[in-house]
Amino acid sequence: MLFKTRKLESFKLKGTDGEIGSVKEFYFDDRFWAIRYLVADTGNWLTGRRVLISPYALGKINEEEENIVVNLNVKQIEDSPPLDSDIPVSRQYERAYNDYYAFPEYWHGRLMWGAYPFIMREPQEVKVEKQQEKDSWDPHLRSTKDVTGHDIQATDGEIGHVEGFIIDDENWAIRYLVIDTKNWWGGKKVLISPQWIERISWEDSKVFVSLSQESIKQSPEYSDDFLLTRNYEDKLYKHYKRQGYWTKD
Repeated sequence: MLFKTRKLESFKLKGTDGEIGSVKEFYFDDRFWAIRYLVADTGNWLTGRRVLISPYALGKINEEEENIVVNLNVKQIEDSPPLDSDIPVSRQYERAYNDYYAFPEYWHGRLMWGAYPFIMREPQEVKVEKQQEKDSWDPHLRSTKDVTGHDIQATDGEIGHVEGFIIDDENWAIRYLVIDTKNWWGGKKVLISPQWIERISWEDSKVFVSLSQESIKQSPEYSDDFLLTRNYEDKLYKHYKRQGYWTKD
């Protein structure tokens, strides 16, 4: 199911033995555009610490009760490797984090979750490819809050800015960037798939897409008020003459 990150940022996190806080933001990698960690706001419980929750530990998202199930207990989280609030997530920290929880290292392999295109919930079932070191890649983690506001550069000029993200809770992939175009041509909100991004200039806070201004202007309008259906997605991909992600997974 597809969820707006902005909506999830108000959801509570339910551990196995009590509430552990609420969703603050998300970290994703700029290769697969997959959510690698949810950042928890623990209030006064763990003051001064960022608490990261891997999708390997996430369960059901309950829209009615506005919470997300976390398959960890309070003690586990309290004893997890500490991460200072003013430094980026390093590879060294990720290794310590995955060792502590016995989670697979997602950067070993050619697919979104290492050797798999989806999350394997049972660690003992996860295989490690023989050439995992050869297939390893260096993830660069980005914050959804930091990327919000980045300008969108079409092939022939600027077209809007990033307003938000839409994620798929089946494999925690970012399926779309929500683009607000009103400051450029008084236009509508539209969706852009990460598949259509050519590159990102982090220094200039700009996202370059392989689409023209006119094609974006003529794309199906998006609204926060309507349910994002497969019918809408089908129209969007047909407009850009692209193959839907649901035909590849």
